[in-house]
Amino acid sequence: MHVLYVYCHPLADSFHAAIRSEALAGLAQAGHTIDLLDLYAEGFDPILNAELRRDYHDPVLNRRNNEAYAARLTAANALIVQFPTWSFGPPAILKGWFDRMFGPGIALDLSDPAHAKPMLQHIERIVGIATYGRPRWQAIGMADPPRKIIKRYLPWFTGGKARVSYHALYHMNVATANKRNRFLAKLRREMARF
Repeated sequence: MHVLYVYCHPLADSFHAAIRSEALAGLAQAGHTIDLLDLYAEGFDPILNAELRRDYHDPVLNRRNNEAYAARLTAANALIVQFPTWSFGPPAILKGWFDRMFGPGIALDLSDPAHAKPMLQHIERIVGIATYGRPRWQAIGMADPPRKIIKRYLPWFTGGKARVSYHALYHMNVATANKRNRFLAKLRREMARF
């Protein structure tokens, strides 16, 4: 499979860097090709400014305005999104990537606005990898928006056909080294079986 791995963390020495390293090693072990999209390192601009918003509903212009990243998304058979959860949501840069990539001419056909149609049927797998500073029960109390984005929102764009999995480490701020290492090992195994 050709995997678009969207990575979202600004610190090169973070626990997320270790997660990414293990996940990528597992994917390589399984023989997948990987397009690593590091949103911070690549300087992705998440802002949907006035001009981009005016062009948004024109599928040709919207695609043209986002072509560099849209081409990477439409070339993928699988999408993996890795991010920390901040304020019970994804970081702003990742939310901006969703806003810009999952629009007309890229991920959906709005030629009949009453009946939007998904355009990413070629994506067979979606995986979310997230960390939370709070315990699971607090995320549930907030309806766990990141989990819903990965497990409900993104699959719609594949026509509901993509297999979806979500791997989360909750209460990371107090997680022991042993708990973190178990999470890393589990992710590597899961990606090697991907």
